[in-house]
Amino acid sequence: MAGSVSRAGTAGTTSATGSGSLELARQGGTFMQRFTRGVSHWLLPIYTILAVGYLALPVAVMIAFSFNDAGRSNLNWVGFSLDAWLNPLGRPGLQSAVFNSLLIAVLATIISTILGVLIGLALVRHIFRGRAVTNLLIFLPMSTPEIVMGTSLLTLYLQVPGVLFPLGVHTILIAHIMFNISYVVVTMKARLQGFPRHLEEAAMDLGANEWTTFWRVTFPLILPGIVAAALLAFSLSIDDYVVTSFTAGQTPTFPLFIYGSQQRGIPVQVNVIGTIIFLTAVGFVLLTTILSRRQRADPVEASVDE
Repeated sequence: MAGSVSRAGTAGTTSATGSGSLELARQGGTFMQRFTRGVSHWLLPIYTILAVGYLALPVAVMIAFSFNDAGRSNLNWVGFSLDAWLNPLGRPGLQSAVFNSLLIAVLATIISTILGVLIGLALVRHIFRGRAVTNLLIFLPMSTPEIVMGTSLLTLYLQVPGVLFPLGVHTILIAHIMFNISYVVVTMKARLQGFPRHLEEAAMDLGANEWTTFWRVTFPLILPGIVAAALLAFSLSIDDYVVTSFTAGQTPTFPLFIYGSQQRGIPVQVNVIGTIIFLTAVGFVLLTTILSRRQRADPVEASVDE
């Protein structure tokens, strides 16, 4: 009898201990689940905010110092002023440098985008002799150090006097088109991967020829990629210094003006021009995003209307 009571007590104790252990394990699991959910919910936004803040800090400093009431050197904050914004080209030589940079960047962007889009379409959609070699050559300007590319182009220009020499706007333009094509082709190849070819086939089955199919079906679908490639080419061209310094000769550009001004003191107008270029690029990106969203929403609206 005593043994039975003892065994019953032991069983009860063991059962109570097991229930307590299960309850503790359940509480621990619930705590870990809550902790994991909290980390996954807050960690990514916090990390994103810190990363974006780190990347945007130099841009914020540039914008802030464009309102600085500085004299010769714009390295220390003196006070708030709108004088530089009211006269953004008020330093000698800055107007011609900005004009040359904008002219070269626009022309290089247009030409390299047209050539890059055509090359990207050919590499993705067609198989031809020399396709692998072309793919390899496309990556060479991206992988070659800029100082090596600049010296090589200078050597090339010196070998063709009267056509490519003396140096000037034309030699800078040729150099910028050359390295911009690579970035445009890479961007377009990424855009064309997974392209819905059945839409083109459906358009041609309905009677559209190849030209009409390209402009009415293919071009609107690849337009965001074209705009992205053009913006990338423009940004690479307008702020290039290394290659430009070897191919410019006596032609001033905006990056060369900044480098030459640092010995005397970078003027506030440089921050103003940089802010204008940055805000213009951001505006184009926002416009492209809005147009792309509307383009994706149009088929849905059309199906709803039907």
